[in-house]
Amino acid sequence: MTVPTTSFDGYVAAPFRPLIDGIAERGEFGDDDIQIAAYAGSELVLDIAIGPEITRESLLIPYSVSKNTIAMSIGLLLERGQLDLDAPVARYWPEFAAAGKAAITVRQLLSHQAGLPQTAPRLTRDELADTVRGAELLAAQRPLWHPGSAFGYHAVTIGILGSEIVRRITGRTLAEFYEQEIRRPRALDFYLGLPEELEPRALDLLPMRPVTGSAAPPFPRTPGQLGVYVMAGGAIPADEDERRRQAWRDRAIGMPAAGATASARGIAALFAESTVGLTGAPLLSADTIAQLAQPQVAGIDEVIGIERRYGIVFQKPVPGLLFGGFRAFGHDGMGGALGFHDPETGISFGYIVRRMPPPGGCDARALRIAQAMRSIVLPA
Repeated sequence: MTVPTTSFDGYVAAPFRPLIDGIAERGEFGDDDIQIAAYAGSELVLDIAIGPEITRESLLIPYSVSKNTIAMSIGLLLERGQLDLDAPVARYWPEFAAAGKAAITVRQLLSHQAGLPQTAPRLTRDELADTVRGAELLAAQRPLWHPGSAFGYHAVTIGILGSEIVRRITGRTLAEFYEQEIRRPRALDFYLGLPEELEPRALDLLPMRPVTGSAAPPFPRTPGQLGVYVMAGGAIPADEDERRRQAWRDRAIGMPAAGATASARGIAALFAESTVGLTGAPLLSADTIAQLAQPQVAGIDEVIGIERRYGIVFQKPVPGLLFGGFRAFGHDGMGGALGFHDPETGISFGYIVRRMPPPGGCDARALRIAQAMRSIVLPA
């Protein structure tokens, strides 16, 4: 039987205390292990851990919330004038022009329009983890749709593609560039490749509890054959030993698209450092942020079969994923996590849940908290 959680460890600023107390008292957190953190501008206003096994210092894999590291790394190249979004990808990566891809722009590539969510035959798990080898195979692939004619979620390959652009410009993989230029200088608790000495802080994610009948919320639309082909093999293993082996490997490798390791505070701090600065000047200018957050595509995603809007790597709010106002940008994760910044409120938000909520994707509780915080900051 689920026992409602009515207490938590951490700090909540006064304006948000009734919100968190109310959710806890209603038992909405259940017995899940959850971290929630938020900055309002440069002020930490929420930093809590809820649940029997998690603390504010715990680290978990937030799946596609990892993609925020890709966006910020690309943003830093834009900021420095080293990358042009409207240039052909082949300007930086000549081999990419093969198989009808010479005209694909960086903008198209990083907004899920390039038709490269997978290769045929599919990339193996080892090839997905090796960004250099994965990039060679993607460069040889003819797009699965005509580039620019549609968009579809490049769930893991966007990390490989983004990493190769960074490597061609800087000589470093995206993970190396992010570590040296963003994470380490700002002491962010958001890692692409978890150092071995931090493993004791890591918690393994837990699979979704079995749900049946009316308790099992369906996706608004079932992915078609392309989605099944692209997304195959993405579930958390049910076997506990295999789950632990895979999690340890994923944390050590740190795939940019889905394998970061972070705390909720680290996720929120990445957005706060990038937009307002916590340890110094903001990482990115307001104009660079505006370029990254500008919507590029909107409609039904060809891979996951539901409504989505994307900026440059970032997700934008849509019905069912309303994490902020129209200028907000960020990314959710398959396991329930969420990270975003909302320029209207100044809120930078991070959320991680240890057990995947049904049916997968952003935890509905994270969205309710984000929406409620927005209404507190911007009352009607």
